Amino acid sequence: MSKPLMVSIPHQLGREEASRRLKAGLTRAAASVPVLKVDEERWEGDRMIFRVRALGQAATGHLDVAEDHVRLEVTLPWLLQRFAEVAQVTIRNRGNLLLTKRN
Repeated sequence: MSKPLMVSIPHQLGREEASRRLKAGLTRAAASVPVLKVDEERWEGDRMIFRVRALGQAATGHLDVAEDHVRLEVTLPWLLQRFAEVAQVTIRNRGNLLLTKRN
């Protein structure tokens, strides 16, 4: 089993607003990445459980929303492990855009 990829993204929105923004975020983010398809997205309280597919490989994970940060953990299959560093940077950048306060 591969080591999970973890990303923590700080925010100043509070749990409720961060959750609201994220509920539409995964599918919208996946739409902008042609090789990524969302197979499952399910919310249980402040946790989103998801399964995505890229390059024919499935990855599963969850995202926890806290008052001041979001923590994402995803387990990548061995074929996608070589893209883990790029995925981590991309997730962090997209998450920051989604969770940045708009004036």
